[in-house]
Amino acid sequence: MTSDSDLRLRAEIAVIRRELADVLASLPADSWDAPTLCAGWRVREVVAHVTMPFRYSTGRFLAELARSGMRFHRMSDRCARRDAAVPAADLVAAVRDNATNPWRPPGGGYEGALIHDVIHGLDIAVPLGVDWPIPAARMLTVLDGVAKPASRKHFGVDLTGIELRADDLDWSFGTGTVVSGPARDLALLLCGRAVPAGRLAGTVAGRFSG
Repeated sequence: MTSDSDLRLRAEIAVIRRELADVLASLPADSWDAPTLCAGWRVREVVAHVTMPFRYSTGRFLAELARSGMRFHRMSDRCARRDAAVPAADLVAAVRDNATNPWRPPGGGYEGALIHDVIHGLDIAVPLGVDWPIPAARMLTVLDGVAKPASRKHFGVDLTGIELRADDLDWSFGTGTVVSGPARDLALLLCGRAVPAGRLAGTVAGRFSG
């Protein structure tokens, strides 16, 4: 039985994917080759990665994983680079047409799916300077999710002696020297991204900026 929380998250995910599809559809052709906050990936690779769960059957996914020695990160990088050759219009359609797809990352639930889509959307929007408004409630869900111990361990961001403090939402995490900035940038920081210079404030903010 699907819980009320899951129903709410699924509805929010559908909104996010439709918004992201609108953002992608509006990009000039040359922006698809622009770098993103995912190191080594252009917009093409990020969208190929986001849509991989929709485009691959379970059998194909397992075959690709086996081909990469059962190393998911190796597989996702290889497949994203290969699938970046898919026409941009087809990748946009894969995002939009799967707005209600029930995919969830292993162990992450629908919250993980929401976080996955928001963070990768920001990977694209932030360096391109694209305006993608994110409601406060959605952003708080993302922040609380990426601040959980399992997520912090996965991304390996060292926050010893650091307090993260959003300057546009009532949210903070940790204790110590304050690093402040917009909530979306703190979420990216927690996911191991190098935030563009000048977006964070604090005496040690440079540690987390690119």
